[in-house]
Amino acid sequence: MEFSPKTKTVVVGIGNLIRTDDGFGLHALERLRRDPRVPAGVTFIDGGTYGLELLTCISDSTHLLLLDAIDVGEPPGTVVRMANEELRGLPGAASVHQVGLADLLAMLPLVSTTAREIVLLGVSPLSTDWGTDLSAPVAAALDALVEEAVAQLARWAGELSPERVLAGERSNL
Repeated sequence: MEFSPKTKTVVVGIGNLIRTDDGFGLHALERLRRDPRVPAGVTFIDGGTYGLELLTCISDSTHLLLLDAIDVGEPPGTVVRMANEELRGLPGAASVHQVGLADLLAMLPLVSTTAREIVLLGVSPLSTDWGTDLSAPVAAALDALVEEAVAQLARWAGELSPERVLAGERSNL
């Protein structure tokens, strides 16, 4: 499937690979990047711990998929999906990054008027201590999160395919 020239789908993995489960978003990004089911035209960004520096990379996106470890009080390894308005309730201190995901999303409307759909797929971490390996429950959630990410990208690609537009289906653009 090809994306319309007016659309830009961006996937950003966020995290720190030397802080155990905080690196989850980057592990998920690499898995997703190699998955042959991902539609053509998707831009992948290793967001690391860049924070607000990511604004220039995502400001023209129409579909934004964020992958991160996020502590929302669920048991470790729980896959979390939040979209659009749900993201307004993100805790600002839920990240070990210098500037949290909530801050990045709060600043996005100040630099871009592009209408976009935003989905965060994350996992509840067990630990963000020093280390390079994911904890067992978080590592076990990696496959499920990648499956959900592939499904989300396919939904977006389906919304934008020329066949569906010609059939009279509405696009979110």
